[in-house]
Amino acid sequence: MSANQATSTPAPPGNAPATPFSGRLFTGFLGILISAMVAGLSNRIGSLALADVRGVLGLGADEGSWLNTVYVAAELIAMPFSIWLATIISLRRFHMLMTGLFVLLSFIIPLVHDLSALLLLRSFQGVAGGMLIPILMLSALRFFPIPIRLYGMSLYALTATFSPNLGLWMASNWTDVWFDWRLLYWQNLPFGLLAMGMGWWGIPQDPTRPERLGQTDWFGMVCGAAALGMLAIGLDQGERLDWWHSDLLCWLIGGGISMMVVFLIRQWYYPAPFIKPQLLLQKRNLGVGFSVFVFLLMVMMSSSKLPGMHLEALWGYRSLQSAPIGLLIALPQPVLSLAVASLFYRKWVDARIVMASGIGLIAVACLLCTHITASWIVDQFVLAQMLQAAGQAMAVVGLLFLTTSVVQPMEGPFVAGTINTLRAFGVIFGGAMIGHFFRLRQHFHSEMLVDRIGRISANIPLSQDNLAALTDSARQQAFVLANADSYLMLAALAVLLIPFVLRMDYIAAPARQTSAPITNKG
Repeated sequence: MSANQATSTPAPPGNAPATPFSGRLFTGFLGILISAMVAGLSNRIGSLALADVRGVLGLGADEGSWLNTVYVAAELIAMPFSIWLATIISLRRFHMLMTGLFVLLSFIIPLVHDLSALLLLRSFQGVAGGMLIPILMLSALRFFPIPIRLYGMSLYALTATFSPNLGLWMASNWTDVWFDWRLLYWQNLPFGLLAMGMGWWGIPQDPTRPERLGQTDWFGMVCGAAALGMLAIGLDQGERLDWWHSDLLCWLIGGGISMMVVFLIRQWYYPAPFIKPQLLLQKRNLGVGFSVFVFLLMVMMSSSKLPGMHLEALWGYRSLQSAPIGLLIALPQPVLSLAVASLFYRKWVDARIVMASGIGLIAVACLLCTHITASWIVDQFVLAQMLQAAGQAMAVVGLLFLTTSVVQPMEGPFVAGTINTLRAFGVIFGGAMIGHFFRLRQHFHSEMLVDRIGRISANIPLSQDNLAALTDSARQQAFVLANADSYLMLAALAVLLIPFVLRMDYIAAPARQTSAPITNKG
């Protein structure tokens, strides 16, 4: 560390002079929003259409699974460092560079059929996508003045509620309607080019800050990247490698946790950090809110992962047939998110109650689905999905209001990087935990039902055909019961989150705020 670094603490990244809000600035923000949503869709669509891509490329399930793993790992690695790097070359140039790289890779990937090259290209695409998402929140905090900032945050919320649920419909159209798997990647081209044009015209040009290269914590960056990459790979491949029965997985998880401890300690004391973990302890809404967010993302998977698994396993549904499940949540989100944001400008509204109510609606939706049977198709999920749509908008926009309202301008860049890293980690962690829990419960119910079949066949002679039919029915029922248990577990988790939400600090309506947010303990 140089003497200059030790004696002075540089200002955090992203604090450019304020630019008056205008239509041009809003156009630039929309360009960043489109880039972030395209990056999120690429992650989701790559996972949903993985079987189709494997079939075209002739890849097995094990080797093909790495196409998704390297993307999510690279995306997670990039997020803590995005805003710092954006400051060095300016937000406008950074957005153009990362979006351009993402678009270029999207064009090249379908033309490559070598697995090693695909994994390399897909990981570079993950880095570019991970770099784009954090700058969206930073832009909302920077571009929108306080009286309308919450509307900007509600648009950011669409990356967690709208994009993931729209992905199923888009993936199904490319593979089952247009019958061209390359469109899974080439869909990014028109949206990416549009985002680049909007960003070039609307984002103000900040000065470059090359001196920040000398202040960069390179050792911390290496530790953070290694930690996040190891954890992401370990969690995403955990079910396939049978968790702790795999030496590789033990090294990945153990090493990732160890490196993460080093990274956080380094960030705590380094004068120019990428993130500031101490903010989570200093501000209750950040510490509690971000912790709740990780588990909320896991609960929100009850609207996509579990119904999709049920329809595919029991009815053999393709993505196109399951797409209405996602659209029921995705389509209302732009209206619902803006409506919830508008609600928070009412002086009589307590955002904690709104957020807790949203989580409660998600819990009710999960409880409704605990009555799932083998006969359920899309129609039986409609009510639960409608509750999920309203609940997710209330919970996510409420969380963003309660957390970002306690953030001072100098802290915005650190918070934007932290919440997006936790968001990406929460999706990977939630998917791994739900998948593991589901497999354990399915195995338990399968053993119980097979044991009962054995007792029946011992007392009542059964033909080979009847025994096979009974065994097949038991396997189906074990799947249904495991799904019901998963819904019950997520409902219980949602209920457990509510007291923590209610213990967050009260935030007054933005209309009351002048220079700083008003908070009351309670």
